[in-house]
Amino acid sequence: MDFELSLTADNKLYIKISLTGYALLSNPLLNKGMAFTRSEREELGLIGLIPPHEINLSIQIARSYETFQSKSSDLEKYIYLRDLQDSNETLFYSLLCKHITELMPIVYTPVVGLGCQRYSHIYRRPRGIYISYPDAADIDTILAHPRFDRVKVIVVSDGERILGLGDQGAGGMGIPIGKLALYTACAGIHPSTTLPILLDTGTNNAELLNDPLYVGWHHQRIRGKEYDDFLATFVTAVIKRFPHVLLQWEDFAQQNANPILERYRNKLCTFNDDIQGTAAVAAGTLFAAIKVTGTPLRDQRIAVVGAGSAGCGISNLIMHAMIEEGLSVEDAASRFYLIDRTGLLTSDMPELLSFQKPFAQERNSLITWNCSDPNNISLKDVVTHAKPTLLIGVSGQAGIFTEEIIKIMAKNVDRPVIFPLSNPTTQSEAIPSDLMAWTNERAIIGTGSPFGLITKKGILFRVDQTNNCYIFPGIGLGLIAVKAKFVTDKMFMAAAFALADCSPAKVNPEANLLPPLTEIRQVSFKVAYAVAQEAISAGLGKLPTGITLEQHIRNKMWEPEYLPYKKV
Repeated sequence: MDFELSLTADNKLYIKISLTGYALLSNPLLNKGMAFTRSEREELGLIGLIPPHEINLSIQIARSYETFQSKSSDLEKYIYLRDLQDSNETLFYSLLCKHITELMPIVYTPVVGLGCQRYSHIYRRPRGIYISYPDAADIDTILAHPRFDRVKVIVVSDGERILGLGDQGAGGMGIPIGKLALYTACAGIHPSTTLPILLDTGTNNAELLNDPLYVGWHHQRIRGKEYDDFLATFVTAVIKRFPHVLLQWEDFAQQNANPILERYRNKLCTFNDDIQGTAAVAAGTLFAAIKVTGTPLRDQRIAVVGAGSAGCGISNLIMHAMIEEGLSVEDAASRFYLIDRTGLLTSDMPELLSFQKPFAQERNSLITWNCSDPNNISLKDVVTHAKPTLLIGVSGQAGIFTEEIIKIMAKNVDRPVIFPLSNPTTQSEAIPSDLMAWTNERAIIGTGSPFGLITKKGILFRVDQTNNCYIFPGIGLGLIAVKAKFVTDKMFMAAAFALADCSPAKVNPEANLLPPLTEIRQVSFKVAYAVAQEAISAGLGKLPTGITLEQHIRNKMWEPEYLPYKKV
């Protein structure tokens, strides 16, 4: 081990460290830059390798923030932050936590999408693991390195469906890196316990394949049995190497995302954030909105544009909440209207996927609808006839929530709840300021990407970003704390209710549905507590003896601060 956390005789934390000189300065987990004290510099062979002046973390943050602000574009800011992360992680996370509202859109959505698109052209230093299909036989060896001994959470992608941008191949590595940065910033999971992985199964993006700078495997994507066997080999190796790891699947294509989740969810502690995390944050935000609208959950009518993994995941979680409130399965399912590229899903469609079928409307229930094309029932038709109280967009189709459609919805519903959730900003189904104008400021809005302030009743108002960061870091923290064996839908339901319980609208109906990002660590703790409680209740997790659950979770939350070093 390069380092080990220890206690002095008077119970003060310090780090035992074996690295010295350039090796220490080159290790982002351990590097302090000019914050090394004189005694540390002498003991660790740093005299002359860094400028003589000693500064503290606060001054480093101020200098780094000044440099960040000097960058001329969002991409340059992204590159700078990635470089900082790869040189000094404590400083990176201190900066991110101090300026989280401003920096999160750079570290993650929407700018991470641009980072993925430009990945091969801005690549600098290795981070994480790239497992390409030709190296399938070497997975055990790749994972065996001692540097991974502390790993507790893995985020993995194959880069095929990056946000709303499509196939980015090996450039998709930007997503696992960004997600894990939020695990640390938002929930305090120590960066040494995180591991981003890119499964390089090729790419069908011709632009990438023709780019001599492309860093990935120059090959068309593998499919079918080859792909399934490759993933099976990977999962088997992960279980063997990390028996208590949390494995999060991220940005897999629709045809793979649900089958992968179903195949492995009862074999290890795993979830898909696009399906389950998105569902939980949408459900939690809806539960908060109900406190404003006064319309009970069981009476909601929900239209979802985009009937893929995310849309069906959201619908599934909300439907189960309705069932918990007393609706039958049939009654709850009938309140959902899912619209895909072929129009409203109906039970007579031959190509329905298994996860879409529960939400397909019976054709005879639509007899009274006057549709221009009964074989392709449009969003306008659904909004006109079903009169939804909630409109959700996970389609990646910019501007599909048109003025006409929103005005029809607002005519039928006093307080329309509208969630254009597609990422990045350029793919959003609507612009919040437009939604407010089209509804005479009656809309209750949650977006997937960050937007600027809007005007509400003559004052500036923060747009609620239903960012998955309100959910997945806390879920991960709770699962890791009790070493949960599996991840259940009830855990995501518990997370959604915990998020709703943090809503400012709970106290003031005129306030935001979601707390500001500056409170994200408190939110993550409450989500973690609820998830851990559910895991323990279900017999899937265990609390160590002699400690309360609250204290145990708080002990797992790392603060990005420098500790004294002593050479071993």
